[in-house]
Amino acid sequence: MSALLALALLAFTSAAGSPNAGLKTWGRFSKLPYPGDKAFLYDTFPKDFIWAVGTAAYQVEGAFEKDGKGLSIWDTFTRGGNRMATGDVGSDSYHNIHADIRAIRQLGVSHYRFSLSWSRIFPNGSRGSHNEIGTNYYRNLIRKLKEIRVQPVVTLYHWDLPEHLQQTLGGWANPEMVAIFRDYADFCFQTFGDDVKFWITIDNPFVVARHGYGTGVVAPGIKSDPDLPFRVGHNLLKAHAAVWHLYDRHYRPRQWGKLSIALSSHWINPSHTRLESLRECQCSLDHVLGWFARPLFIDGEYPACMKERLGSRLPSFSREEREQVRQTADFFALSHGAVLSFQLINDSLKFGQHEDLDLRKLLYWVNAEYNKPPIFVVQSGWYVLGNTKTEDPKHMYYLKRFIAEALKSIVIDGVKVIGYTAWSLIDGFEWHREYGIRRGLYYVDFNTPDMKREPKTSATFYRNVIQKNGFPELPENSPAHGTFPCHFVWGVSANSIQVETTPTQFSDHSVYLWNISNNGQLKKLEGFNAPPLRRSPHCADYATVRQQVEEIQKIGVNHFHFSLNWSALVPTGDVAHANTTLLRYYSCFTRQLLQANITPVVTLWHHTRQRSSLPALLDNANRWLNRDTPEAFADYARLCYRELGEYVKMWITLNEPNDEMVSYQEGHQMLRAHAMAWHAYDRDFRPSQGGQVSLALHMDWVEPAFSFSREDVEPAKRVLDFRVGWFAEPIFGTGDYPLGMRSWLRQLNSLDLPVFNEDDHHLVKGTYDFFAISHFSTKLVTHAKEDSYTYTAKLEVQHMIDTTWIMSPRPVVPWGLRKALNWVRERYCDVPVYVMANGVQEDPARFKDSLRVYYLYNYINEALKAYTLDGVNLKGYFAYALNDQRDPEFGLYGQVQQEVIVKASLSNYRNIIRHNGFPILGGAPQQCPSRPQPCSGCQLLVRKPVVGFLTLVGSGVLITLGLVIYYTARGHKECY
Repeated sequence: MSALLALALLAFTSAAGSPNAGLKTWGRFSKLPYPGDKAFLYDTFPKDFIWAVGTAAYQVEGAFEKDGKGLSIWDTFTRGGNRMATGDVGSDSYHNIHADIRAIRQLGVSHYRFSLSWSRIFPNGSRGSHNEIGTNYYRNLIRKLKEIRVQPVVTLYHWDLPEHLQQTLGGWANPEMVAIFRDYADFCFQTFGDDVKFWITIDNPFVVARHGYGTGVVAPGIKSDPDLPFRVGHNLLKAHAAVWHLYDRHYRPRQWGKLSIALSSHWINPSHTRLESLRECQCSLDHVLGWFARPLFIDGEYPACMKERLGSRLPSFSREEREQVRQTADFFALSHGAVLSFQLINDSLKFGQHEDLDLRKLLYWVNAEYNKPPIFVVQSGWYVLGNTKTEDPKHMYYLKRFIAEALKSIVIDGVKVIGYTAWSLIDGFEWHREYGIRRGLYYVDFNTPDMKREPKTSATFYRNVIQKNGFPELPENSPAHGTFPCHFVWGVSANSIQVETTPTQFSDHSVYLWNISNNGQLKKLEGFNAPPLRRSPHCADYATVRQQVEEIQKIGVNHFHFSLNWSALVPTGDVAHANTTLLRYYSCFTRQLLQANITPVVTLWHHTRQRSSLPALLDNANRWLNRDTPEAFADYARLCYRELGEYVKMWITLNEPNDEMVSYQEGHQMLRAHAMAWHAYDRDFRPSQGGQVSLALHMDWVEPAFSFSREDVEPAKRVLDFRVGWFAEPIFGTGDYPLGMRSWLRQLNSLDLPVFNEDDHHLVKGTYDFFAISHFSTKLVTHAKEDSYTYTAKLEVQHMIDTTWIMSPRPVVPWGLRKALNWVRERYCDVPVYVMANGVQEDPARFKDSLRVYYLYNYINEALKAYTLDGVNLKGYFAYALNDQRDPEFGLYGQVQQEVIVKASLSNYRNIIRHNGFPILGGAPQQCPSRPQPCSGCQLLVRKPVVGFLTLVGSGVLITLGLVIYYTARGHKECY
């Protein structure tokens, strides 16, 4: 079944209403504009939005036997099997109320979610065993929360059932637990209810039922009966419903609180667009979230998918039970993140589909599936490894992602999200993961007697979000309006051009008959050939030259940047034996560009990791480590200046030589080669040709993961020194490698970095006419090691990304270009700067390349900010690349077989060029002198000599006839 039919069926299903109203979610999000919908939303939450943080009793309280507390199933469970640690002490919150309250106050939250330890209040689970000291602990906690104006959100049961109830009754497998839980809740409402406005009955019944009584991963660790989890879930639902009715009838009228159950879920994406895959996704969510949500929020029945697949294994509700269970939640309490996704969902519940961490889609699905309930995200966050201390970048950026998705859900999707709870307040015992991970916003030093708490960077981030009530738009986030200077360079770049060394014009020597009386077609006469053309090739003979120049011209640029092939131009390395045919082609190409009023920008050597592009002799003799290579490069440069310099006024010696795979010794020789080539031009060619020469450096921006942390600012500076300053500082700065680079390597006792002798120092320093960069993306760095795969040990930096960034596959971060340009300005003052390549990778089959449209618009807009607001001496911008044929997935032109396709991004780029930026709507147009227009007659002569010759002959005949007629007429006049 086609995707179109699938979506149509979804629309019909959705229009028909329940059941499975959430099926429309996948279709709806597939139709949202890309990548605009993926862009970060700068906005704020509603004024009454609830900002919360939470904990669970067993994870943080400790004091497992103190002051009359009874054992819980977790106290027993952690002492069995192969488990290595317990929560006996946890974070010792029982003795650290003041420290926890201080942390809560520092965050600035309005609500604090915590759970009551059932066995601390009722040691054996029943009211008869009431423990007043344990009860007072919670009275004291609530009182102190009220003192700092923080509202408690109280969970009655967060997985720590009294051990006595498990031993005597079999725990939640026994239906008697419904009445026992109701009585426990009744006591809590009586005791704490006047100060509590939000109650959670049970946290994550899915985990309790499936993993406590099915897989045995969590307490009580039972895994003997595959059907037991469904009976346990049945009892949990009835227990919750009994407590809700109790509160609704006896406590709500005077306490005015709200009550729900915390349900957790993953998100799932279809493996195919077929309706069957979407139904499997729906069924996956039904088996986890719908198992409990459908009975409570809809009709007291289990989802149809569960009933169909489980049959008699799934208990059923009587009519009275259905009425008792349905509509027993005042809001939808949703848990999301590490508590379930990617940890406790196994493949059997994914039904062949792909799990994902998408809170926004999950919120939309809940909203659609359960009749638009108010949704309180009561648990959300991620985790870091257990050895992480106060620097937790991964946790911080996941928090940012989830909060941003909640904001989009409210602002864009119209979902009523009333609150968000970051999890958790402090590090603690992480259930089946023990102390192997940390989830707290505050670091707990478990080795100190007082369990010292320290705020992590995630805490600082969350506090800032709460203070601003979201992500208000700042001036630097708004698009700029204005234009670039009149002389601004607009260009397009390509790594290479298509070369044909055999002219195509007149290359066919066959003889044809022209059937003018019938269909007008040409018929080839076999065995007959015309005599060869006895003249040297003309530039107009090369069809590829014409085609490529026409393609470039259609973009509207005034410059085109491409690279020569050193190894092809000088195969032996000896310029005396240059490839004159290829030189002639390049000469024709640059000349034709000029005829079209497009200035050629030519790179002599383009670095690629795949091949060296050096002449074979040098390639086989240590490449750039060979001391002869720089001199050979200078000779090659002289050849190019001499043969092409009449048409080329802007040269790049080396393009992106600052690759991290290049050794310091190779880089040193490349610097010398560049300098020799620059001096050769400056001394021998500049006076007559008047061009400019420099090199182009790859410069993706490097941002500190925590911009407010000096410990991350320094690693970011270090990476820029090693990646960009490595080549920039010797040329544009001091004539030596960056001081930070030398000092860091000295600390490592490394002698890898060469030393500039006096001659090389003078040779290299100042060998530039402009600063050219290639910029594509941005990375974050932190000093805190988290993932060995993205950790650079030599620089002691962890590379990472902001999970809210658009990916393709590299992050799309427009403001990184502005920061890179400012780095150049701050380091090297008023140096002229060109963005020599800037582009994004996108599926070549996507001719409506909306990502590239978005990318070019926003990156050019950031370049405008750098020019107009920051004073960067920005001279030009080159989009990368011309076409997919030469630069796959980056082109403004696509190609299907032999047909060239104009992509949407080309038209958008041309429009920006036509307006010279982003002029204010309705403002006075920029007054610029018009650029000289190409001579169409000249192009005709150059491109089509035969037609041009005939045109001249015809013009001569017409002029002659005109003169004859004129003088004849004049003669007649004289006769009269």
